[in-house]
Amino acid sequence: MTRVQQIGVVIGLAIVAMLTILRAGDPGIFKLIRGVTFDEYQRLVPRTFEPMPVRVIDIDETSLREFGQWPWPRDRMALLVDRLSEMGASAIAFDVLFAEPDRLSPRNVVRDVAGVDPSLAEQLPDNDEIFARSIAGKPVVLGFGLSNEGNYRPPVKAGFAFTGESPVTAPPYLGASTPLRPQLEANAAGLGHISLNPGNPSPVVRAVPLFLTDGEQLYPNLAIEALRVAQGVSTYVLSGAPDRAGIMTSAKIGDFVVPLTAAGELWLYVSPDRAERYISARQVLAAGGASPEVAAAIDGSIVFVGTSAAGLQDIRVTALGENVPGVSLHAQAVEQILSGHFLSRPDWADGLEILLIAVLGCLLVVVTTFVSPAVALICGLLITAMALVASWLSFLYAGLLFDPLAPIVSGSIIHFAATSFRILVIDRERRAVRRAFGHYLSPSLLHRIEHNRDALRLGGDDRELTMMFVDVRNFTEMSERLAPTDVVAFLNTLLDALSRHVVANEGTLDKFIGDSIMAFWNAPVDVADHEVKAVRAALAMRETLAELNAGDAFGFGPDQQVSIGIGIHTGLACVGNMGAKTRFNYSAVGDAVNVAARIESSCKEVGFDILISDSTARSVPGMALIEAGALPLKGKSSRTQILAVVGDERVAASREFAALKVVHNQLMQALQSHSRNSRKLIGTAKLRAVQVIGGLAEFYERVSRRADHFREVPEEVEKSAAD
Repeated sequence: MTRVQQIGVVIGLAIVAMLTILRAGDPGIFKLIRGVTFDEYQRLVPRTFEPMPVRVIDIDETSLREFGQWPWPRDRMALLVDRLSEMGASAIAFDVLFAEPDRLSPRNVVRDVAGVDPSLAEQLPDNDEIFARSIAGKPVVLGFGLSNEGNYRPPVKAGFAFTGESPVTAPPYLGASTPLRPQLEANAAGLGHISLNPGNPSPVVRAVPLFLTDGEQLYPNLAIEALRVAQGVSTYVLSGAPDRAGIMTSAKIGDFVVPLTAAGELWLYVSPDRAERYISARQVLAAGGASPEVAAAIDGSIVFVGTSAAGLQDIRVTALGENVPGVSLHAQAVEQILSGHFLSRPDWADGLEILLIAVLGCLLVVVTTFVSPAVALICGLLITAMALVASWLSFLYAGLLFDPLAPIVSGSIIHFAATSFRILVIDRERRAVRRAFGHYLSPSLLHRIEHNRDALRLGGDDRELTMMFVDVRNFTEMSERLAPTDVVAFLNTLLDALSRHVVANEGTLDKFIGDSIMAFWNAPVDVADHEVKAVRAALAMRETLAELNAGDAFGFGPDQQVSIGIGIHTGLACVGNMGAKTRFNYSAVGDAVNVAARIESSCKEVGFDILISDSTARSVPGMALIEAGALPLKGKSSRTQILAVVGDERVAASREFAALKVVHNQLMQALQSHSRNSRKLIGTAKLRAVQVIGGLAEFYERVSRRADHFREVPEEVEKSAAD
């Protein structure tokens, strides 16, 4: 394992540890995401609505219009109880608070009238007494609410039996409750709290606490108290953990066993809100009595009395996203118990999810660090799919709630972090490799290799290239006088300085061959005016070498000057990756390459440093060129017209070069016609050349020895040289 991989593993494991600790703390955002996930499951497969002996007597808008605004007088509530009891309701549970005296009671109304004899008020009926007498002996369950003031706690109408350790401290804490009217509290068959999600800031009701505790006594909620009264049982049997107090696992209510969370909550598995669940209070209180259909629906049913009127503000949100009356959720809790369709989140679910984050996180760190990104991505996707499928199937077939998102999100964070680290490392290494290969390849070639998957494939293409060869004059003699390390230092200094101009002019450095440079233009990408750019690179090399010699950059002293020869030719060549499949070079081969190499070799014979072929010269008409003769090159059946590059466009436009060009053309004519005047013209040309460039003196010295090179030149070549 490399050091970079070790660092990656350490960073990855640190992130895993951090996420594991974060999940163990279970912050609010995790709970929210978990709740939303379970909501989506229910929306995909809600509990099927089944006809159950459970009804909601709805104090709806229609009832309020007929009987007046809320609260109604309690003699009307007594009438409602009497009617429901007569129709055979097995339990009547009020999701209504009866904490204050009935302000509409005749006794209370008269008592508040000034000047009325108090004894007269005592003779009038009291609605609270009427309601209390009505509920006495009937299966009526009254609700009580939670309060932030006082310390009142209602009496408990049922007993409790425990198996396992005591779960008394498990449910949410009840500090105080709203006191009911004493006679109502005493006559009710049961008392239950009506709070659906105490202390939970979420507007969605997902779980209902079936019990509250003050640390010593348990208090049931309205739904299970109604279920207990309907069955006529007197005791709740609660199961706790076998070896740990303060945990609740289930509750037995008569014939029904309800699985609970550790805090004594029932996960609501809701069905869509249906009209069949509701009966309007107006229908029950109708003057002529309830219809037979209503009576049949109430007979044997557990009845919850509550309101759906918007103005009474008892609207809750279910996991299905529906806004429903709060009383309907009490009814749905009983429906769920009767149907036996439960949702449960085992006590060990949190531990399993934390373990999965740790184990899968470590696995992802290892996979992402040591295998390819593609394999790591596939593993991450498989883990995500497996978590989702396992969670969904657990919900669908067993009603178990396992959070898939915590492991998935944590795994995604781990995978992203590990992959990002790897990409940063790879990018750093890629930049280092690019910098290293930038010494050998042009930026265009590097770009082609990076962005073209076929670039690293054996084979080549025929392209028109401008080839350049550069060679050091008298290098063999020079290297004999120098130590090997000095030779390497000399070559590094010279070749580095010269090769920069190839890259700067969009050329491709093919290779260094000892003291030589091979370069070409117009591959691997198209280069506009590649002939001009090749000549400009050669002229820049000339200037750079002059500066190096003037500054004694090689340490040879002022008496020993380094000189080079440059040959340039434009023609068709095959360029591409050549060599073995495991090791190859991007290079060019063909006749054009050979011609350029031969032209460079001719620099010694011609006595000038930059020579180009006529095919290149035709594409650089603005340069200062002079004819150098038609040379017989090795391997060529006919002579090749060569031109000397005196300078760029600035030199070509100078008066000195124009004067030289006139004399040079006269010299060419004299050499072709074997005129005796050629020696005189050579002398004149040498004088003119000194005013243009010093390197031409040797060129004209050798012209007389190369007279044959200037004879029998084709007509088109003459035209090219004249241009």
